[in-house]
Amino acid sequence: MKNVTDSFISLGYWPSAESFGFNTDILATNPINLSVVLGVLIFFGKGVCSDLLDNRKQRILKTIQNSEELRGGAIEQLEKARSRLRKVEMEADQFRVNGYSEIEREKLNLINSTSKSLEQLENYKNETIRFEQERAINQVRQQVFQQALQGALGTLNSCLDNELHLRTISANIGMFGTMKEITN
Repeated sequence: MKNVTDSFISLGYWPSAESFGFNTDILATNPINLSVVLGVLIFFGKGVCSDLLDNRKQRILKTIQNSEELRGGAIEQLEKARSRLRKVEMEADQFRVNGYSEIEREKLNLINSTSKSLEQLENYKNETIRFEQERAINQVRQQVFQQALQGALGTLNSCLDNELHLRTISANIGMFGTMKEITN
C-alpha cells in the first residue's frame, strides 16, 4: 500500500524534461489502469445502457399490457360464466327435486375451470416478465462489454503514435533479451 501512495506522490515530482519510461511496479500501475478503464466504461456505456434499458422497459410494458388484456378477457369470460351460473341457479330452483346435485357439480366445475384459466394466465404473465428481464439484463451486459472493449481499443489506438509505438516495441524487445539472458 505504501508503494501505491508513493507512486501517486511521485507523479507530482516528475520533471517534464525527462524521457518517457515504463513503470513496472504492478501495485503502482493497477489503480491507474483500473481508473482509466472504469472511466471509459462509465463514459461510453452510460448512454447505451439507458437506451437499452428504456427499450427493454417499453417491451416489458407492452408484454404486461398484453397480459393485462388477456386477463381482462379472462375476467370477461368469468363474468359470462357468472351470468351463466346465475341462469343455471334459476333453472336449479325450477328443477330442484330432479337434478340439484348435478347442477351443483356443473357450477363447481365452471368456477374451477375459470379460476384455473385465470391462474394459468397469471403464471404465464409472470414467467414472461421474468424471462424478458433476464434476457434484457444479458443483452445489456454483452453490449456494455463490447462497447467498453471497443472504446478502450479506440482510445489506445488514438493515443499511440508511430514514435511511441516504436519505442514501446524496442523497450519490450530489450526486456525479452534481458529475460532470455537471465534464463540461460
